[in-house]
Amino acid sequence: MIKEMLNELKNCTLCEWKCGINRSEGEKGVCMLGKPKVASTTLHPAPPQSYTVFMAGCNFRCLNCQNWSIAHFPEQDIRLRGHLDPKELAKESVTKIRSRRGKAIGADRIFFSGGSPTPNLPYIEKVVEEARKLDEDVKVNYDTNGFLTEESLKRVSRFTDSITFDVKAFDPRTHRELTGAPVEPVLRNAKTIVKRWPEKLWEFRYLSIPGVNEKDVEPFAEFLADIDESLPLNFLAFRPNFVMEDHPGARRSEMISAVKKAESAGLENVSWSGHPGIDRKKDKTELSQKIKELGCTNVPRRCGSCKKRLKCPVKKYRPLSRS
Repeated sequence: MIKEMLNELKNCTLCEWKCGINRSEGEKGVCMLGKPKVASTTLHPAPPQSYTVFMAGCNFRCLNCQNWSIAHFPEQDIRLRGHLDPKELAKESVTKIRSRRGKAIGADRIFFSGGSPTPNLPYIEKVVEEARKLDEDVKVNYDTNGFLTEESLKRVSRFTDSITFDVKAFDPRTHRELTGAPVEPVLRNAKTIVKRWPEKLWEFRYLSIPGVNEKDVEPFAEFLADIDESLPLNFLAFRPNFVMEDHPGARRSEMISAVKKAESAGLENVSWSGHPGIDRKKDKTELSQKIKELGCTNVPRRCGSCKKRLKCPVKKYRPLSRS
């Protein structure tokens, strides 16, 4: 089973970077990952209630990352659970969902998150396969940043029951500044899910960052409304984190305003969640300037072609605080 997974990683094209490198032999692409590793696991009461598996690593390099120590592995020194045999993780997941506490919170699925689960897709498929041998009714949620290839998205559609789809920004430049990646594949995959597998979409999630992507709220809502006015959109309140640890947190009034703007754009199912009002030093430095100060030479960022991608100052950044 492990050998089969490693064979696929010999020419890795799981995400839109399509690095084509041999991860099984230690070559590093944008995600810098080798063999799949589990960062942590926990029963989680937030909808959809689940046994959540956080996979280490990510194919984005977000400045605002909430789970930065997981997402920027292996450049961050963090204690992981490590590589678990798929059968072992499957048995553990089903057992936790069936447990007294799992039943108390209403958990009914395994929720794969991160970082990003996409660089670990072959491993996740094996875990799901083994879990459904133990319980054919166990559900699966896949949490994605949308940066999958079209083929990887098809694979996800075959085993998942629900998809939570995170969009970092709608404007191409803002998306590159925040994540280091182009937004076009993300929007393409958003359309594909809605048109081909609408029943699998749990919700779109949009992190509202004051002074950064607020201007994207209406055009993104219009983008979704043009596809289907009933699509669920949840705005997440930005909390100061990682490189943006001193950036102002989103205020409650800003979250309410975002919902109203999205509804005015035509969406019928809009909400917000999170912890608003968390402020640090109220640093409003432009992202482009902050990126330069870090030592990133690509502005707007282009992580796939960056000469420093294997010595990335973003992935090595250590914040002084977290929220």
